[in-house]
Amino acid sequence: MSTVTTRGMVHVLSAPTALCPHVEWALRSVLGAGADVRWVAQPAEPGQHRTEVHWTAEQGTGARLASALRGWPHLRFEITEEPSAGADGSRWSHTPGLGIFHATTDVSGNIMVSEDRIRYAYESGDGDPTVLIHELSLALGEAWDEELEPFRRAAEGAPVRWIHRTG
Repeated sequence: MSTVTTRGMVHVLSAPTALCPHVEWALRSVLGAGADVRWVAQPAEPGQHRTEVHWTAEQGTGARLASALRGWPHLRFEITEEPSAGADGSRWSHTPGLGIFHATTDVSGNIMVSEDRIRYAYESGDGDPTVLIHELSLALGEAWDEELEPFRRAAEGAPVRWIHRTG
């Protein structure tokens, strides 16, 4: 049986200085010794650092990375795994206050909310629209996005990816 490979990215959005070597070890234990980990200061929180690691590996690597990193409560990170043959994409987000969030994503990176989750959202509120909105917000990971957004912004020295439109 052949191994299906996919691509992904790990964004460690904030890690205390003392934790950086441990995070590197965890990333390299999953991705291999050649994983390119370069830390830069995180201006959103002094004393914190950030890194971005691109990877190509077998399907399920994103979940292994999330498991390797989720045990550290002072870490903020996001991991994406692109869809591949027979598998949807995934996104994991972690914050110290909220813990870990996982969502299935489509080829464009949009979060896909299942029929059962939507059904639960509108049935759980007994007609109360605030409950529906709350449940859908949870399904989309909005609280994680709100907490991580200040740490996502590119700063001096941080990698910036420019996307150009052609044609």
